[in-house]
Amino acid sequence: MEKEKKMQVATFRFGVISDFVGGGHLSRGEKERLLGEKSERVWEIPFSGRSRITRSTILDWVRRYERGGKRIEALFPKDREDQGSSRALDEEVALVLRQLRHEMPTAPVVRLIEELKNRELIEKREGLNPSTVYRFLRHQGLMRPFEAPPPDRRRFEAELPNDLWQSDSMHGPMVLEGGKQRKTFLFAFLDDHSRLIPHAQFYLSERLDSYLDALRQALLKRGLPRKLYVDNGPAFRSQHLAQITASLGIALIHSSPYQPQGRGKCERWFRTVRTQFLSLRLPQDLKGLNLSLEVWIDTTYHRNYHSTTGQPPLDRFTAQMECLRPTPSNLEDYFRKRARRRVEKDRSVSLHGRLFEAPVPLIGKPVTLLYHDHDPARVEVLFEERSFGFLQPLDLRVNARVRRRQHSLELIPESNKNTYQGGRLAFYPPEEENP
Repeated sequence: MEKEKKMQVATFRFGVISDFVGGGHLSRGEKERLLGEKSERVWEIPFSGRSRITRSTILDWVRRYERGGKRIEALFPKDREDQGSSRALDEEVALVLRQLRHEMPTAPVVRLIEELKNRELIEKREGLNPSTVYRFLRHQGLMRPFEAPPPDRRRFEAELPNDLWQSDSMHGPMVLEGGKQRKTFLFAFLDDHSRLIPHAQFYLSERLDSYLDALRQALLKRGLPRKLYVDNGPAFRSQHLAQITASLGIALIHSSPYQPQGRGKCERWFRTVRTQFLSLRLPQDLKGLNLSLEVWIDTTYHRNYHSTTGQPPLDRFTAQMECLRPTPSNLEDYFRKRARRRVEKDRSVSLHGRLFEAPVPLIGKPVTLLYHDHDPARVEVLFEERSFGFLQPLDLRVNARVRRRQHSLELIPESNKNTYQGGRLAFYPPEEENP
């Protein structure tokens, strides 16, 4: 910029800051008031398309003027030092652009220009050319993506068998069921220490009931793990699964979303299933497919040397059997579903369209019902986590013959005699017949 233009800019800047450097004493409140007024005012800035001046810019001009010996030359625009940057950007816009880029590292150039307009640093009608902003940011080294450091992932291995199980699902082959081709899904569990497969099975759905059936069989075969490491799918995020594992003393751990690396051992086993097992001639029905899978796991996979551990999975798992936790004999009870109900005044409780009778002390109280879908008539009732036994199905005919007294119940015997006399009101005595 020519010296004459620099003088015009410096003169304008001095006019803006003259209230602060004129020698008069200003209180802190007066300074803040002046800064607010000047930053909100619309200016005609020489050789610039802007009409606003920010508070920080005004203070920067004051500092430059005082440090420069209160000479007008201290307010001259600085000569260009950034070769290759656009001349369409003045000093303040360039400064704000650099700051915005650090505040919004992933924002596109158009978004940065919109923000400049919102802050009224450039005219909304004129704006800036996106190419100009892009060249400036690239020259400043600010167009390179701000990449987060890679996560600290390390290989790990559980110290003992059943310390940690990994579990996941895989899309399986088509099978013929009910005269139709159906897609299958493979649920599997892998012991992290030995690479043994406690259980794996193909199902016709990915629903929770399929996964819980696979988990129950795995626990019956190999005991209780201390931790269960699963995906974030709907079946693995179920509250029912969380209750089952917690009641069995199993820590349920979910992997980070969209990061399957933590379940790499299970993913590697699925690859073995695809390349080795599914390449065989297999039955076309679901039962035959699962039987073939069980035979292949027990006779081939469990007995071959693993490339990482250097041992067959079965040998490595059984080498320290003393540390395994046995499965409780009443394992089925841990898999019961839970439902919250309130006992009605007539002692009735409804569950999936069936009526049951609860004990008298539970009338009006909120209770928990434990049940299996495959055995809906067997329902245990809990109040404050204390069992009150199993509910009896409601029999309306029996209840009609129960005479209730204050401290006891009396069953009225059934009568075979038909005492109904049609056409007469119950509260009128029968008329005597004429002789």
